[in-house]
Amino acid sequence: MKKVVTLLFLMVTLSVRAQLIAVSTDVAMDALMAPSIGAEIVTGNKSSLSVNATFTRNPYGKTLKGWAVQPEYRYYFSGRPIKGWFVGLGGIGGVYDASIRSKVYDGYAVGGGITFGYVLTFKGKRKKDGGFLDRLGIDFHSGFGAIYYRRKEYYINDNFDIDFSVNGIEQANAKGYYLLPTRFGVSVSYVLF
Repeated sequence: MKKVVTLLFLMVTLSVRAQLIAVSTDVAMDALMAPSIGAEIVTGNKSSLSVNATFTRNPYGKTLKGWAVQPEYRYYFSGRPIKGWFVGLGGIGGVYDASIRSKVYDGYAVGGGITFGYVLTFKGKRKKDGGFLDRLGIDFHSGFGAIYYRRKEYYINDNFDIDFSVNGIEQANAKGYYLLPTRFGVSVSYVLF
């Protein structure tokens, strides 16, 4: 059994090593004090799969905390993944708790959308294994989509736990859809292998 597990592990490791894998951070989200990290793996001659995650807690002294995850499939028109123009189809899921003016919004959101963008790559000095600049890229992207939300929405001085609970369990009192930007930013990416 150990030999089978070891063989499967080696096969997966070798197949992953054969793929192009990049890590990234969205500098626009970082500037908004919502640090982000992402990974993208090439799945075909013109396609890739990526996952981005972001988290924030009280940015700029505002009462806000939350996190989100965005998986995305990308199709590159240049004939080479992680380079040139692309269109992406993705999802989004997240949890948030925010106080805006005198109201509290505490809930989750899920949705999907479409992203358009361009990945700019650099040409550094060619080395046997590729130079630093050959592995560096800047990803400009923007997108929109439909987001479904379900949340507890109340004024700060309300007794939400008493007013909106059934059998001691707090209930969401607001739900609906928004058409919103789902992605907008500039990412710096680095191809690992």
